[in-house]
Formats: sequence, C-alpha cells, structure tokens
Amino acid sequence: MPPARRSRKASATSTSSPAELPALHLTRFLPYRLSVLANTVSHTLAKLYEKRFGITIPEWRIIAILGSGETMSAGEIAQRTAMDKVQVSRAISRMLESALILRESGDTDRRKALLTLTPKALAIYAEIVPMALTYQEEVTDALSIDERGQLDTLLSKLQARADQLVTRPAPVAVQTEQAEG
Repeated sequence: MPPARRSRKASATSTSSPAELPALHLTRFLPYRLSVLANTVSHTLAKLYEKRFGITIPEWRIIAILGSGETMSAGEIAQRTAMDKVQVSRAISRMLESALILRESGDTDRRKALLTLTPKALAIYAEIVPMALTYQEEVTDALSIDERGQLDTLLSKLQARADQLVTRPAPVAVQTEQAEG
C-alpha cells in the first residue's frame, strides 16, 4: 500500500524552498505597515509625555480611556485598549502607587474592582490631550481634508472586518499544519 499523501498545501509549506513559496513583501504587507505606523506614532508621543509626566504608553492609554469620567474594571480597559491583561495589570499597579488612579469594589460584584482617575491623573490628562491632538494634526497634515475623512472611514471598515475575522475559525491550511505540528 502506498504511503499516505499529505495535502498539497500542508506539504508545500513544510518542504518548499523559499523560492517556491509566494512572495511576501513586508513593506507592502498591511498588518506590518499598520503596526509600524502605530508604533512610530505611539513612541513619538510617548517620548513627550514620559519625559514630562513620567508615565508609560500603557499608563497613558489607561488615563485616556478613563479621562471621560467613566469607571471601568481592568478587564474592560484591556478590552477597549486592545492591551494584554498582564500589561494593564502592571500599569494599574504602578498607577496605584503613583496615586494616579483609585480602585473601588463594584456595587453588584465585590470581586470586580472599578478604576477611576485621581485629580492628579486628570490634570495630566488635561495637559496631554492638547499635545496628542496637536501631534495627530501634524501627522494627518500630510492628507487633504477629504483624505482624512476617507482614512477615518477606511480604518473603521478595516477594524469592523478584523473584528469579524477574530471569531472565524482558522483557515483549513492553518488547521492542518497545527494538527501535524
């Protein structure tokens, strides 16, 4: 009896030489480009507020999300900011030590701690927001008014589609490779 044959896709990915594989031009690959842009923007802003206020990117994101006056749990913050729960937890610990946030037990669920900004953090928020908005204006100044609107629309569409794909099962080729690995 002949040996079992692996699917063409599965064998192509594990035994093909790089010249036989489809080309991936990283500098044109959308996830890579979005990541580089986001990191460039975040790190440029981070230099401004880290030097002036002594806060990190995760701490700024928590201040920004709570700046509306809303109270949230660490889990809600992680979900809304797309940060890792461990990263959020570490930032919250530092912020509690620095008196930037208050933690209170929830009314309905004592295990769920709700977080709010202190007056000290609200003062930082009031100073950083104009800086952040000015920087955003400087970055988007490369675009016309119409292009800015298009960018906003396109980013919203891409985010909605990415959210849909999160719940989709992995493609068959990926499932086959995972089963073999």
